[in-house]
Amino acid sequence: MSKNLLSTINDPSDLRHLSESDLAIVAQELRAFIIDIVAAKEGHLGASLGVVELTIALHYVFHTPVDQLVWDVGHQAYGHKILTGRRDVFHTNRDLGGISGFPKRSESVYDTFGTGHSSTSISAALGMAMASSLKKEDRKHIAVVGDASIASGMAFEALNHAGVSGADLLVILNDNAIGIDPSVGALKYYLTKTKSGKETGSDNIFESLNFDYSGPIDGHDLPLLLEELKRQKSLKGPRLLHVRTVKGKGLKQAEIDQVRYHAPGKFDKITGEIPSSDNSKLPPKFQDVFGHTIVELAQTNKRIVGITPAMPTGSSMKIMMEAIPDRAFDVGIAEQHAVTLAAGMSTQGLVPFCNVYSTFLQRAYDQVIHDVALQKLPVIFCLDRAGIVGKDGATHHGVFDLAYLNCIPDMIIAAPMDAIEMRNIMFTASQGLEAPISIRYPRGRGKIVDWQQPFERLEIGASRLLKKGKKIAVISIGPIGTMIQELLEQENLDCTHLDIRFLKPLDAPALDSIFKQHDHIITMEDGTVVGGLGSAVCDLAFAKAYRGSFHKLGIPDSFIEHGPTADLYKIAGIDKESVLKLIKKLS
Repeated sequence: MSKNLLSTINDPSDLRHLSESDLAIVAQELRAFIIDIVAAKEGHLGASLGVVELTIALHYVFHTPVDQLVWDVGHQAYGHKILTGRRDVFHTNRDLGGISGFPKRSESVYDTFGTGHSSTSISAALGMAMASSLKKEDRKHIAVVGDASIASGMAFEALNHAGVSGADLLVILNDNAIGIDPSVGALKYYLTKTKSGKETGSDNIFESLNFDYSGPIDGHDLPLLLEELKRQKSLKGPRLLHVRTVKGKGLKQAEIDQVRYHAPGKFDKITGEIPSSDNSKLPPKFQDVFGHTIVELAQTNKRIVGITPAMPTGSSMKIMMEAIPDRAFDVGIAEQHAVTLAAGMSTQGLVPFCNVYSTFLQRAYDQVIHDVALQKLPVIFCLDRAGIVGKDGATHHGVFDLAYLNCIPDMIIAAPMDAIEMRNIMFTASQGLEAPISIRYPRGRGKIVDWQQPFERLEIGASRLLKKGKKIAVISIGPIGTMIQELLEQENLDCTHLDIRFLKPLDAPALDSIFKQHDHIITMEDGTVVGGLGSAVCDLAFAKAYRGSFHKLGIPDSFIEHGPTADLYKIAGIDKESVLKLIKKLS
């Protein structure tokens, strides 16, 4: 009978009491445990399966949490969570009130740094190492970073500093040739060529940065990992250990289809098969509306190009990359570069669609201001995953873009309510603008099945009056307006509904008419109430000396945690029940 060792491990000290020969059994059990839970509960699968042996070896050799371990992004941290006291609650992963899908400092002392966005681990671990040195503390600092993440500008900035810092820092490069999509760029080709580990001096990029380079070694060979990590533990100064792993290791389908099994949803834990479903009659995902529409536009406009920072599948830019490969570009995890690349293209008369997740555009804020808006370059930003995104939680909610873009001069901000509106604003932007524009849309599907209608040019800054009522007016922006329209019709409520469509420029004449004819105004947005639609309309109402009551509904001034989107809407007070309760109170 096989041993059940995983059930005896409540923290890494229990792991370190085992013999090295038992660790292979722990690896087998840990991999099976992850598959068992994620098959039923969903989550990030492939990355965590790929680092099972590395996770075990790190916690076995290093004295965590005294020795501090930072996981980049956190997609690969499930095994780490299970071994650090969260095995019995791992089934709550990403649930409302459950543990986070990413490392989180408030959750465990073993989660030394919160990592939901990529390429932060080296900077964070270097900061910790330098602090320990100043405080005369004897502890090790380890950053585990993927080959896609290490190509990011921030990671290179950290490597550049670490190499001359003298800090006791071990960077472990988990090289599996894939992030969420396959890794791209010159560094990928360099890592692929680095086979012997004997490249030195000018031939080795990491040694050129003053790192003690070792590897590459097999990241699934536990005895070899243990031996090398023990050696690394005895060293000081900046070191980089190059480890080769297979994303999805231990589940055949996950090894074969690494993109799909990054986060596959529910699957059969025995066979690994994902249940088939017929989505042909469902409304499309907003990302697919983008992907098919940009191809349609680009086929008739040769100046259109597409840019995405490492999310071709998630953003559906892959559709254009397959249809028109010479005009669609994946630049890797490099949001700053993506924005300024688009700006450079714009100066030469191209029409760049820069597709970035809302939460990731935060990383290129200066470039949006300095390189695009200040020069009035008509870059078209398509902000995917805007608003509440659900189980990925606080690091991934795209709730800040309305506010952080609204204060930028000359920035046009559009939030289409449905797929047809989204196509039309993309078409309008592609016809030529005098300023940059952001088009935001949420994760998930819309409501319209027959969405591929002929293009119609929209007037920039023009709203739509969807329903005329008395006394109460609801002003919404984006797809949340569909919920408002359904509510008003289902409950037969005598309310006005204005789909503002553009946060900037605001439709001042339409709003002025609303102020004059209604006693109560409700603004509704899937974004922060601070600085967003509510703030903008309220400012205008104040300027017009509006004397009625004003109610701003949106994301409160706090970070929203992870959980099902419907539950998070309820917590934020932007669900149907909350809106209906307010309308009835005001009626």
